Amino acid sequence: MDKRTSAILAKYPRGHRDCLIPILQDIQEQYGFLSETSVTEVGLYLNLPSSKIYGLATFYNQFRFEARGQFHVRFCHGTSCHVSGAFDIIRELEKKLHIKPGQTTRDGMFSLELVACMGACHLAPLIQVNEVYHTKLTSNDIKEIIDSYIQGEE
Repeated sequence: MDKRTSAILAKYPRGHRDCLIPILQDIQEQYGFLSETSVTEVGLYLNLPSSKIYGLATFYNQFRFEARGQFHVRFCHGTSCHVSGAFDIIRELEKKLHIKPGQTTRDGMFSLELVACMGACHLAPLIQVNEVYHTKLTSNDIKEIIDSYIQGEE
């Protein structure tokens, strides 16, 4: 077991299943996602089968099983965005990045996440790249936005 995982688990009482969610949150915060190894180690620590841990972690959409890209693109597909042309934008993102929502590019530079609503309906359609919002988009804007991240301008 690696030192960082050991340090996280040491903060919680051994065998206390009530600690499962906070442990998973801490591991994801540390590593960026939940690996198969980390799920197994948590299971051994809490005396839980890995299947139970996966069951819980897949129920909550906050947990990821793949690393995010250096630039994590969150794409809003709420009603306002949808009505404002979101379909064309997601299609352009998929074409430019060569990935689908939930995937990360092979070079680890970009990941794409589809979200139900980002709460900025008056700025629709929009994407969020890490902490930066790009609003009132057209499909023509996507190439320029992605290229700016590739070239290190953002």
